[in-house]
Amino acid sequence: MFRILFVLIVVVSAIEIALFVWLGNLLNVWFVLFGIILTGLLGAWLAKYQGTETLMRARREMTYGRAPTEEIFDGIAILVGAVVLFTPGFLTDLFGFILLIPATRSPFKRWGQALVYAMIKKGTVKVIRR
Repeated sequence: MFRILFVLIVVVSAIEIALFVWLGNLLNVWFVLFGIILTGLLGAWLAKYQGTETLMRARREMTYGRAPTEEIFDGIAILVGAVVLFTPGFLTDLFGFILLIPATRSPFKRWGQALVYAMIKKGTVKVIRR
């Protein structure tokens, strides 16, 4: 798993650098720098907005005595999206925005839920019952 993650990080970094150089030559270096700063600021605002909204929905669910399962998976996706957005690069920013926008976050959230449920069924994750 570590090797796959290491290769993925190296490959994504190389693609990001190539994209920076290509866009810098095609458009302008200042345009690329402005784009990096703008996507970072927009991503920070969107992450804060989506995170606050998800937290309010989770509180509402707990007020009614229900477990906030959907909100937990939304929160994980928002956290991953925000972390990815803070890394400089347009490819990673695209993935971060996909995780921050509710309509495009849904397939990744469903995949994460299926993964966790499969781990619970397999027995690699223990469920605590009261």
